[in-house]
Amino acid sequence: MNIIAKTSAALLAAGALAGTVTGAAAQDVTMRIGWTTSDGEADPYAIAARQIQAELEERAPGVFDVEFFPNNQLGDEKQMIEALQFGTLDLGIITNAPVGNVEPAFQILDMPFLFPDEEAAHEALDGELGDELMSRLEGSGIVGLGFAEGGFRNMINNARPIQQPDDVEGVKFRVMQNPVFIDMFQSLGGNAVPMAWGETFTAAQQGTIDGLEIPLAVIASNKYADVVEYLSLTQHTYSALDILASERFLSGLSDEQRTTVTEAVDAAIETQRQTVQENADAVLAQLEEAGMTINEIEDPEAFREKVKPVYDSFRDDIGSDLVDMALGQSGSE
Repeated sequence: MNIIAKTSAALLAAGALAGTVTGAAAQDVTMRIGWTTSDGEADPYAIAARQIQAELEERAPGVFDVEFFPNNQLGDEKQMIEALQFGTLDLGIITNAPVGNVEPAFQILDMPFLFPDEEAAHEALDGELGDELMSRLEGSGIVGLGFAEGGFRNMINNARPIQQPDDVEGVKFRVMQNPVFIDMFQSLGGNAVPMAWGETFTAAQQGTIDGLEIPLAVIASNKYADVVEYLSLTQHTYSALDILASERFLSGLSDEQRTTVTEAVDAAIETQRQTVQENADAVLAQLEEAGMTINEIEDPEAFREKVKPVYDSFRDDIGSDLVDMALGQSGSE
């Protein structure tokens, strides 16, 4: 993958500048991996973490001692990004939206109805668009290693099924603390409530919010069927999970270890994507069995038309060239 090749070259250069690092010999290297969702078998974040661990062990048996920190153990995603920058977290599996607060160009991936399907998303993320985005992180203390699969995000709520844009009107949806998602739901007439992930389940349970937007696997693994009634398959945004490493951690590895890490992440992403897609039908059946009322949207084009102003609002912030590149590669142009 081009992202991985470029990352490896950059890290080799960084390692040369840093000199030989003590303590990074061919002995155990502790790697702390954090994410905010559960450690459930079907959770896409957890699948990515476990697969990275498996790929590292296959390539370098006994070298990497991987420690998992799911369930907000290290704070919310904003705090985990800061920990990556400070070097107190080694690897983070981070929802794309908060990364847009570090580098606004990443907001392009959260644009509504950008990708028609997973294949189009993979092609763009593994190609020129993904390379360009990861290069924008240079100087932030974070190195982007690739994009895992979160799946398309859908709307769940306790007010009503969402079948057409007008159904969003007045519904209080928790959204990530990201301006694209706030604008998206406001453009549809909803009440966007920015909220950290760790507070969201309780807010839905207590009725502080009517619902939220979330990938299928995350609904299941975090037991949202217990507190939310309606699931509408809006597929409004493809959820990329950004695999981010601390530059300080990577520069402290030997050249061979850095290569092992980047190759392991590359292979893990490929397997993780396949697993998440294979799980999708089973997860949907599980949610229906758990009592959720599930519907597809009647007219996706009506939703696309309604959210067009969001692209205009963020074109300057993201960069016009990048927006055009993404639309061209996604087939949405």
